[in-house]
Amino acid sequence: MAIDSPALKTRRAAPRDWLPRWSATAGLRALRATLVVPVLFAFSITVIGDLQVATFAAFGGFATLVMASFGGDRRDKLRAHFGLAVAGSVLLVIGTAASASLPLAAVVTLVVTFLVLFGGVAGPNAAAGGTAALLAYVLPAASPGTMSMVPARLGGWWLASVVGTAAVLLLSPRSPATVLRDAASRAAGALADHLDAALRGDADVATAREAAVEAKHHLIDEFTATPYRPTGLAAEDQALDNLVGLLEWCASVIADTMREYPDLSGAPAVERELLVETSAGLREVSRLMAGQPGSFDAGKLDRKIQASVEWLRALGSGDPGYVDAVHLSFHARTAAFAVQEAVTEARAAVPGARRTRFPGRFSMASLARVASPHTSLRSVWFVNSLRGAVALTAAVVVAGASGVEHGFWVVLGTLSVLRGNAAATGSTALRALIGTALGVVIGALLLLVIGTSAPALWIALPIAVLVAGYAPGALPFTAGQAAFTVTVSVLFNLLAPAGWQIGVVRIEDVAIGCAVCLVVGALFWPRGARAVVADDLADAFRAGGAYLAEAANWALGLRHDPPAPAAATAAGARLDDALRGFLSEQGTKHVPKPDLWRLVMGTVRSRLTAHSLAGLPNPHVEPDPFRRLLGDQAGQLAAWYDHLASRLDRTDHGDVPMLAPPAFPDLLRQPGASVRDLACALWVNEHIKHLSARLAELVEPAGVVAAQRHRPWWR
Repeated sequence: MAIDSPALKTRRAAPRDWLPRWSATAGLRALRATLVVPVLFAFSITVIGDLQVATFAAFGGFATLVMASFGGDRRDKLRAHFGLAVAGSVLLVIGTAASASLPLAAVVTLVVTFLVLFGGVAGPNAAAGGTAALLAYVLPAASPGTMSMVPARLGGWWLASVVGTAAVLLLSPRSPATVLRDAASRAAGALADHLDAALRGDADVATAREAAVEAKHHLIDEFTATPYRPTGLAAEDQALDNLVGLLEWCASVIADTMREYPDLSGAPAVERELLVETSAGLREVSRLMAGQPGSFDAGKLDRKIQASVEWLRALGSGDPGYVDAVHLSFHARTAAFAVQEAVTEARAAVPGARRTRFPGRFSMASLARVASPHTSLRSVWFVNSLRGAVALTAAVVVAGASGVEHGFWVVLGTLSVLRGNAAATGSTALRALIGTALGVVIGALLLLVIGTSAPALWIALPIAVLVAGYAPGALPFTAGQAAFTVTVSVLFNLLAPAGWQIGVVRIEDVAIGCAVCLVVGALFWPRGARAVVADDLADAFRAGGAYLAEAANWALGLRHDPPAPAAATAAGARLDDALRGFLSEQGTKHVPKPDLWRLVMGTVRSRLTAHSLAGLPNPHVEPDPFRRLLGDQAGQLAAWYDHLASRLDRTDHGDVPMLAPPAFPDLLRQPGASVRDLACALWVNEHIKHLSARLAELVEPAGVVAAQRHRPWWR
């Protein structure tokens, strides 16, 4: 698949997941697993002499070192691994107890799986540890056992948790700067250069503008060319996502300002000071993204914004040049607001920065605030969690009812290949089966050569673990499945020599798990995240438009109840998660990422514009025709956003043409208008003009998404 960059007019080949590539992160992960898993397994068998301890130490090592990937500094990782150890212990006990009865196991699996997967909304590390925690449940739940085995199983799990966590803390380098961080640093610095050149009145301001445009295009190109958004493995990745959008917003505002005011050297002193501080904020973003220490005083920017407000109020609507002053003040304050938000996100995007998705201390109330927007079929978290719970429950029932010898592999096969939609699941299932078969062939040849010789098997084990540990994200999925199959074959032949036949058994069990995935994927969610993205885009446009209308009426004095941002904020959060789910799905993306990016930025613009208007004072004046006219314009914007949303939702409009964006007349050209009459409304007018100028670019991408929304799911 190639990715078009509308900014640079280039086509870049997206990385293909079937090509092996070198990854320092994967190499270090493989090294840790190779040093820990075979040693723990050997210690459990030869020293402790307990097969339950050995089994759970080996799989616990994979869970801790391979399946879980936590972000943050060492303290964050220590806290996350401790949480995984505790959660895994609880799930291990529950799984052992549930294995006594198939109906009980089915009910418990449905509840436990949903809660574990949905619990990822609490934060990035909770999401990163979900699959690893489920391994601690499915291993005992789908295996024969009694409660008397719990102490030994817990011993193996905690042995792996303690040693594995120590290995992670000792062998974890500092997070290096990524290409995207470098691009963000360059874009912020170029924007600051452009702004500074205009403030100095330099003759080469055009050169600075071209550099800023190129840097912004490079940032967006790098962002859209990335095959997967950061999926929550680290809190700073979430902030980096937000920062990219905010820098694009900053670039748009500054470009509009410089187009009208290429020379700011003669601007009023109060606005110059505000823009100088805005440039300092951009420098702070650039430094932070380059890994340098920050030194920006955010309070100073707040004071400069307030000074601009007070100066404009003191100027008076009857003063000469008042309209131009309002126009320049709008641009200066909007840029300052965008940079203020960008600095906040940049500080949170610094590797190791502590950031939580819910404010204040942890409590059930704060967790409920985070989870509540996602308790809907419009949430990819909710649907993915429910689908995963149904799939694993079906796997447990099929494994128990069919009487297969190793039911655990049926459930693990389901967990391994379940993807976002039926088509992607089918592709992954086929590769899982091919990889398993390839692993069986390799394992069989290995066992035919070395037999059941314990020394030879012990030599083969770390090699197999090395490849299996390196595979996720670096080797093709098929190669990873093959390496894991070889590892399991060696492990079980060390526990109970059975030769190559154990691999054949695993092929049968994984095939059953793959069949479960295909059925659940086809019946439960055939379109995957594609439909949810369209629904969430529609929600974000509707909620953002409603918030915009409320905020405009508040700033105009047409309403005195403060506008409520909650619905727009929640819709934005759901859209962000849905996009991550969509982009992380395997398979061809029929919707170009630049089109998605334009639509997402359209929702961000409406929400940020509304947020800016909501921050204005509520004037206690009698409504006049001009304020009512602006209120009507804001209502028309909201109505157009609603119309745009109707093209993205579940209704197929076929060939019905898309309404053109509304065009608004110049307020000052209306009969009877005067600067004095419009003093309270000019600021709102600037916001509406700036937003409405960007509506036309949303029409074509909305048509593309709408067309793809109604394609048959198998295409």
